[in-house]
Amino acid sequence: MLALLGAFDADHRELTLTELARRAGLTLSTAQRRASELAAWGALERTDAGRYRVGLRLWEVGSLAPRGLGLREVALPFLEDLYVVSRENVQLAVREGTEAVFVERIAGRSAVRVLTRVGGRFALHATGVGLVLLAHAPPEVFDQVVRAGLASYTPATITDPAALRGTLAGVRRDGYAVSRGAVTEDALSVAAPITDAGGHVVAAVSLVVAIDGARPQALAPLVRAAARGISRAYATYGDR
Repeated sequence: MLALLGAFDADHRELTLTELARRAGLTLSTAQRRASELAAWGALERTDAGRYRVGLRLWEVGSLAPRGLGLREVALPFLEDLYVVSRENVQLAVREGTEAVFVERIAGRSAVRVLTRVGGRFALHATGVGLVLLAHAPPEVFDQVVRAGLASYTPATITDPAALRGTLAGVRRDGYAVSRGAVTEDALSVAAPITDAGGHVVAAVSLVVAIDGARPQALAPLVRAAARGISRAYATYGDR
């Protein structure tokens, strides 16, 4: 059943039964039986054309995850404030293994284009939020990221482990990260860490702006103020 759910992604939002079985690595009969059970529970839905898609019940269960929509609920007022004062792209992400998962994004109408989406994943070494999350992750996560290979998205992407290690040390020292043209050549990201009641980094917030004329030092105080506000609110979230 988990394999069936995992068959869906941003490029495959609706699947026929045959496609579902193939992508899940199951026989057609097994896929049909399990998909019917998932549909009966509400984890899958069938369209009028007979294709399968993720069901609303699954979203309802997912909304209970404290690192997902729970965090989003706490952070959203601060993200909206950050957007109001900047009119730029605002993003919120958490770390899942060796990737950043984006749990919220507010896009400015005239802001620079970004490749991320809510629920999407991205490499930790390239994005601003990813650098923050990697800088505060256990040492073994850095080793896993390096072993997996530091993919290059633009000429500015950090692909040298030593350079990445130095960048992460700077993130911990300065309290924020800057990703300049590392995902798309026309965008710059400034990100800061969000902590829980114990002071552990649980998420990161960022502004993504057009690289031309961008001044990270001017943006950093805005992002860090939003991160501090979210951290204070999130510290009391578990007491509800």
